[in-house]
Amino acid sequence: MSNGYLTTHILDTYNGTPGKGIKGVIYKIKNDNKIKIKDFTLNEDGRSQTPILEKNDFEIGKYEIVFFCGEYFKKFVKLKEPVFLDDVVIRFGINDPNAHYHVPLLVSPWSYSTYRGS
Repeated sequence: MSNGYLTTHILDTYNGTPGKGIKGVIYKIKNDNKIKIKDFTLNEDGRSQTPILEKNDFEIGKYEIVFFCGEYFKKFVKLKEPVFLDDVVIRFGINDPNAHYHVPLLVSPWSYSTYRGS
């Protein structure tokens, strides 16, 4: 079992608020196949309440998080279909099973950015 874990945090740059209630799903990528690990919903502060990946699920490899941001922004702004940004997909690698990985997302209906946080 590893000591590492993965967290996330979304800031809604359109409203200037945390991404409260944004839903997501995390997958492990193995031989170009996506293996679903779990669904999650961000709390009042736009953060995962608990790590979205830890213990036996946290291992060296390639992962993908899908954030359902289009669904979230439809609550605040009338967007023409198909929306410019719907599902935001972030694919990344974990190479240290004992580290804390943090994947923050800054997002609006028209743009996003991410980085490896701390």
